[in-house]
Amino acid sequence: MQKAVLTGERFTQGDIAAAEGALAAGCRFFAGYPITPATEIAERMAYRLPRIGGRYIQMEDEIASCTAVVGASYAGVKSMTATSGPGVSLMNETIGLAVMTETPMVLVNVMRGGPSTGQPTEASQSDIMQAKWGSHGDYEIIALIPSSVQEMFDLTIQAFNLSERFRVPAFVLADEIIGHMRERLVIPPEDEIEIVNRKKPTVPPEEYLPFKAEEDLVPPMATFGEGYHFYATGLTHDERGYPVMDEEAQLALVPRLCDKIRKNADKITRAENTETEDAEILLVAYGGEARTALRAVKDARANGIKIGLFRPISVWPFPKEQLKEAAANAQHVVVAELNYGQLVGEVERVIRNEVPVHLIPRVCGTPHTPDELMKEIRRRIN
Repeated sequence: MQKAVLTGERFTQGDIAAAEGALAAGCRFFAGYPITPATEIAERMAYRLPRIGGRYIQMEDEIASCTAVVGASYAGVKSMTATSGPGVSLMNETIGLAVMTETPMVLVNVMRGGPSTGQPTEASQSDIMQAKWGSHGDYEIIALIPSSVQEMFDLTIQAFNLSERFRVPAFVLADEIIGHMRERLVIPPEDEIEIVNRKKPTVPPEEYLPFKAEEDLVPPMATFGEGYHFYATGLTHDERGYPVMDEEAQLALVPRLCDKIRKNADKITRAENTETEDAEILLVAYGGEARTALRAVKDARANGIKIGLFRPISVWPFPKEQLKEAAANAQHVVVAELNYGQLVGEVERVIRNEVPVHLIPRVCGTPHTPDELMKEIRRRIN
C-alpha cells in the first residue's frame, strides 16, 4: 500500500500536482473521461487510487462521470472529476443537481480554446463564466484559479476544504499552460496539511432534518449507510428533503443556497498583490497569463513605470474588496485575459467608472509576452 501523501520535492506537471493535491485532501473516488488537456489527472488517479485504498472509474462520458461523483460523495467519500470546457458543458445539469442537493465535490477544469471542440491542445481562460453560470437557476459556486504547479496542488486541497465546509461544488480552473507546465512542487508532511471535513449531525436519526441549516447556513450532512434516513432531490424541497412546490419553500431554500456563499465570501476569497501600493496602472491577470504579467510589471518598474499586478486566486466569489483596495491609487485598470473578455466585466462592476478599465484579450492559445503586454497597455492608456 502506497502512502496517500508523497511528501518531498519533485519536478512535475501541473495536472499531476492537482491529482496529488486531491489525494492529500482525502479524495478516494475519481470518475472521469479522457479529454485534452486534463487527461493526465485521470491517468494519475487511475494509477494512485487503487494503491491507497481508493476507487477510480473511467465512465462512458462526462455526464456519467459527474453523476458518479455526486453519488460517491453522498456515500461519504471525498470525490472528484477532471475535464475541460466541452466536458463541463455536458456536466452542467448534474452540477446544478449537486448545488440543489448540497453535495461536496471538486471539478478540475483544465481550460482549452473554444467554442465547441476548438483548440484541444492550446490554452484558454474562456470557461470563467461557464463555471459561474453553466447550470440554470440562482446559485453560487466556488472557483479557484492556480498560476503555478505548486498552486495546482495547494488550491486543489483548498477546493476540497471549501467544498466540504460549504456543501457546494468547487472548481479548480486551470488553463492548459498551468496544467501541462512542469516545475518544482513541494508536498509538505501530511500533518502540516490542513484538512476540512463536512459537518456531521449531532442529533439522533429520528430528529435529523437533512436540509436544516445551522448559523453558517450550511446543514450538517449525514451520508448513506450511517442510519439516517432522508430524501435528496433536485426539486425544491423542505428541510426534510421532501419536494414542496410552493412559494414559501422556494423562498426558504434558494436564497440560503446563495447566501451561504455570499455571506461567507470573506472566508473564501483570495487574491495576490504585487507592487500595488503606489500603482498608477493596475494590471489584473490570472492563471498562466499572470506569469507573463508579473514579468511585465517587474520590467516596467525597473524603467520607472508605477504599475502593479492584482491576481485573483478565487474568481467565484470574486474578491471585490481586495480589488477595491488594490485599485485605490490607480488611474487606469488593465485586464489581460486569454479570452475575448470575461472577468473584465466583474472588474468593471467593482471599479464602477471611477477610473478607465481597459481589456487586453487574447484568443490564439498562447499568452502575451511581457513586451506585448506593455505595448498594449501603452496603446490603451496614452
